[in-house]
Amino acid sequence: MNGQPLVSICIPAYNNAEYILETINNILSQSYKNIELIVVDDRSKDNTLEVVKSVKDKRIRVYENEENLGMAGNWNRCLELCQGKYIKLICADDLLHKRLIEKEVAIMEAYPEVNLVQSDTQFIDLNGRPKGFYRRYYKAGLVDGKKASKFSVFTRDYLGAPLANMIRKSTYDILGGFDEKLVYIIDYDFYMKLANYGKIYIVHKPLNYFRIRNDSNTGQVMGGGKEDIYIAEHRQLVEKYADELNLSKWQIELSVRIRKVMSFLGSIYLKIFVPKE
Repeated sequence: MNGQPLVSICIPAYNNAEYILETINNILSQSYKNIELIVVDDRSKDNTLEVVKSVKDKRIRVYENEENLGMAGNWNRCLELCQGKYIKLICADDLLHKRLIEKEVAIMEAYPEVNLVQSDTQFIDLNGRPKGFYRRYYKAGLVDGKKASKFSVFTRDYLGAPLANMIRKSTYDILGGFDEKLVYIIDYDFYMKLANYGKIYIVHKPLNYFRIRNDSNTGQVMGGGKEDIYIAEHRQLVEKYADELNLSKWQIELSVRIRKVMSFLGSIYLKIFVPKE
């Protein structure tokens, strides 16, 4: 591959037969070709595994867990299997701009101090129609990760959403994977951990496409009946990184209150723009 570094792209799959083929084809058609596509099925009850195995491409490696590991457990299983210099995790119904991997690798190669690269997110509905836009941290380019993390705890989650991030495997090897004690903010916690370790790089273009659904984790914590658990996990997150981010007790309480408001506003957004189908 002309000396290009290997990129591991991971799809943790569970009951995604309807969308996963589109996601796989989207990844295989990336302009950047030196990839390994790792799909780990978490004991799906539909025909997800059969759909994945129907795709014939030597870059795909398919695994099936012996038992259901849950979301965080399956995400960690994906990371454990990676052999690439860089890693990107994408959920089984999301999509990437065709040149995103190429752009992220170029940034990683140019800035060895960067632990993760982020881009803005375009929300899409079940039929792929645009349903809003999610802009990351307000600065562009090279950014101090702790500054972005601290700003995030008083505004909104600028760090989560796996498809919006590419990480350096060497950093993952040092810091470890997702916290399996968490349920709804496992991605926020993981990418904050990496951000706090050094520099991040932000691209302010919508280069990833997040399929937003009422039955997703996002839908569950924004009007889906799981708001209290989500807020409790957010408090746990802020307390966990309070020393690193130099947060006082009153700042922790302020962060929790802001998160409650943002969760409420998110529920309104879902009701207006993402009706149940």
